[in-house]
Amino acid sequence: MSDHRLQDALDALKSTRVRMTPQRHAILEFLYESMTHPTADDIYKALEGRFPNMSVATVYNNLRVFKEAGIVKELTYGDASSRFDSVTSDHYHVICGDCGKIVDFHYPGLDEVETLAEHVTGFKVHNHRMEIYGTCPKCQNEAKH
Repeated sequence: MSDHRLQDALDALKSTRVRMTPQRHAILEFLYESMTHPTADDIYKALEGRFPNMSVATVYNNLRVFKEAGIVKELTYGDASSRFDSVTSDHYHVICGDCGKIVDFHYPGLDEVETLAEHVTGFKVHNHRMEIYGTCPKCQNEAKH
């Protein structure tokens, strides 16, 4: 599945006339293979061995290009570093309060929440975000020992 999604993202970039450099391709590939919602620093650390001349600024600049092209979402959580998500369809996140792990989930029943909010408040809703916080199974296990 990630191969198909990655190819769609590459095609989307091509249509915006963004030149595909080896670093840009590697960053995009890492994002689409990773299900961890990495930070720019995570991406940099994962790829620095393959691209010793690449800087963190290069990673940030490419993430900005990807975000503008609509092929990644930036997730911001207060003062913490932004994380990047290659799944751009509507979905929600469950976040471990201990280790910071983020897991995607989709609940179709929540699709109506924007319509309901508009109806109840009179607002014109543009989007919404929901996060659920808890403790992941790995951290639960570690707490028992």
